[in-house]
Amino acid sequence: MSLPIVVGITGASGVVYGRRLVEVLLQGGHKVHLSISESGQQVLQHELGTQFELKKFRLSDLIPDAESLPGELVYHYYKDFMTPIASGSFRTRAMVVCPCSGSTISGIAAASSGNLIQRAADVHLKERRPLILVPRETPLSLIQLDNMRTIATAGGTILPAAPGFYHGAERIEQLVDFIVARIMDHLGIEHRLTKRWGDKA
Repeated sequence: MSLPIVVGITGASGVVYGRRLVEVLLQGGHKVHLSISESGQQVLQHELGTQFELKKFRLSDLIPDAESLPGELVYHYYKDFMTPIASGSFRTRAMVVCPCSGSTISGIAAASSGNLIQRAADVHLKERRPLILVPRETPLSLIQLDNMRTIATAGGTILPAAPGFYHGAERIEQLVDFIVARIMDHLGIEHRLTKRWGDKA
């Protein structure tokens, strides 16, 4: 079995991207280690109407038909630094923070490890493993751009939630899948989420 993928959901608008990413990974039979920040929980409730307690989170709180998915999800409370993903000795394939808030980017750039998501991201940078951050906020301040530059220089990938339109999207779900497809590409995972540029079919 392949190494697990860590996913963090933080308090930026666009949590639908994070939910869809987790769903697609589980559909593909992957093992996902998930952590949701407190502000991420609030945005999930506001944008998707899902109600849950962070300490009692269940996969069905995020994906209603989760039982039909072949992958495995392991949930970590965002304040618990004793979990495996807080240590570099725990082997992972990659980490994605989707969506990634500006404060999370700031914490990662400063290696402050203010919560488990920031700590896990710091671990991926120091262990030279893929780290993908998906910011959605716009416009960006010079401070935010500098923080992103710091992370990119350290080996992270900044993948803004800015979907393309050349694939003829007709529904919001197709725009969401465009971004998730780009994340999957950078994870090195095959998928058929969207039509690629130059594809005839």
